[in-house]
Amino acid sequence: MKFAQSSAVYFNYSLPYAIEDLGKLGYDGVEIWGGRPHMYKNDLDFEINQIKDMLKKFNMDICNFIPAQFRYPSILCSQNEIVRKDSINYIKSAIDNAKKLGSPSVSLCPGMVLFDQEINTGWENLIKSFKELEEYAKDKNILLFIEPAHRFETNLILTIEDCLRMLEILDSDIFGILIDTGHCYLNGEDFEEILPKCKGYPLHFHIDDNFGDSDSHLIPGEGSINFKELVRALQSIDYKGYVSAELGSSYIMDSHNACKKTLKKLKEIF
Repeated sequence: MKFAQSSAVYFNYSLPYAIEDLGKLGYDGVEIWGGRPHMYKNDLDFEINQIKDMLKKFNMDICNFIPAQFRYPSILCSQNEIVRKDSINYIKSAIDNAKKLGSPSVSLCPGMVLFDQEINTGWENLIKSFKELEEYAKDKNILLFIEPAHRFETNLILTIEDCLRMLEILDSDIFGILIDTGHCYLNGEDFEEILPKCKGYPLHFHIDDNFGDSDSHLIPGEGSINFKELVRALQSIDYKGYVSAELGSSYIMDSHNACKKTLKKLKEIF
């Protein structure tokens, strides 16, 4: 198993610093967060070569690119066509950044349909947005991972079953599933029951913990998720990709020690 960490926990540091620190800690890869102060739009074009050199120095891969999402600045399901189109353009810039850095994929969040608007219209708008992004990504050798969330972040694709339904509609080998352990736990999903249904699709995993009441993105072992079940489920589908930790904002004041503790815990779990 290969281990990565999202750069988002280094919110108070530059992206090159985050990569260097994760490399020294011994991570196999890094997941690039596409918000500021990291790689938002073309902010870091002047640092591309420095970032690539840093990755090469520590023999690290970029396992995925995560655009800043969750209502701001992107709402792919928006019923305001200006917002939806702007969101499409923003994700396209993230796809471009992924291509510049050599990331194999970009993750997509379904977004929240506003409570006073039609859920079915939001679903159709999301399909439309995904298809437009597929058209843009298909010649760039970039996978698009749809990330099921939970009731606090979406009312469209909460569960993995919801995501599988969307993948059937899209019917494209560009799309896959980004499975977040914390989201699954909040939704009451059973790893050993649901992961076999995902076999055959491109997959990527975020690992984080919580107590089942909020998406707190804790270090694995600091919540109540049973990760032994996850390990058995991953073995059952012969998963050999990255497991990427995604720590929450409670760790941004001491990201180094949080990432050090996380890597130690990941090696214990797996």
